[in-house]
Amino acid sequence: MELTRRRSLQIGLACLSALSLAGLASAQAEEVGDRYGADGGEIVVVPIREASFALKVPGLVIYNDPAGGRELFEGQPEPGLILICHEHIDHFDLDTLKKVVGADTRLVVNPATMQMLPPDLRSKATALANGETIKVGPVQIEAIPAYHLVPAYTHYHPRGRDNGYLLTVAGRRIYISGDTDATPELRGLKDIDIAFLAISRWTLTPEQGASAVASFGPAFAYPYHYENVQERDAFAARVQAAGGRTKVVVRDWR
Repeated sequence: MELTRRRSLQIGLACLSALSLAGLASAQAEEVGDRYGADGGEIVVVPIREASFALKVPGLVIYNDPAGGRELFEGQPEPGLILICHEHIDHFDLDTLKKVVGADTRLVVNPATMQMLPPDLRSKATALANGETIKVGPVQIEAIPAYHLVPAYTHYHPRGRDNGYLLTVAGRRIYISGDTDATPELRGLKDIDIAFLAISRWTLTPEQGASAVASFGPAFAYPYHYENVQERDAFAARVQAAGGRTKVVVRDWR
């Protein structure tokens, strides 16, 4: 969906100082993006399309898996960091990547994608294998394994190749699943404030996604990278029906 058509939350300036992660549900809209209180500022989430979104944290602008054309990112500030989970075209779109990378942008990618980067982008990139960590500006990044458990799908996302990412910044922990099943590594996450979960028949089905949420209990969960809104809404309904602390944040990623 075009950014100009996206509905967003507003937060009145009078209540900004009182915002905390636990109180976000009552926040209102001021500019494009969902806003969360954080140490030293705030975290802003801007859905783009499919697996792409902008994440603004104190001191850094992050793009996740930018794809689909430069025009989708119009109006967004230049990224200081780009994360790429794996080399499929809906995550690694070289044409879009070339157009959104700035002079000072750093890239963190999985090793297979690193081999596909042209020399000018490779010089800006760090390959992060499963389990490895790096710090970029204020953000600590850990590569979380992303893979299929179902034998029929393991060739799409084999174990050890692709990344999800766990970001620690401004006193918050943010998880980006990438394309994965409900793996032990996902279920074993702890103290997650915001989780982005790829919900579809090819990744986390609504049932698997809700089961994973029940295991690690993020404060907020975004279903993204879905094929249709029925998958997204089924996931949200299952999480809500299960109770627990997690609030599902439903946005348009198509």
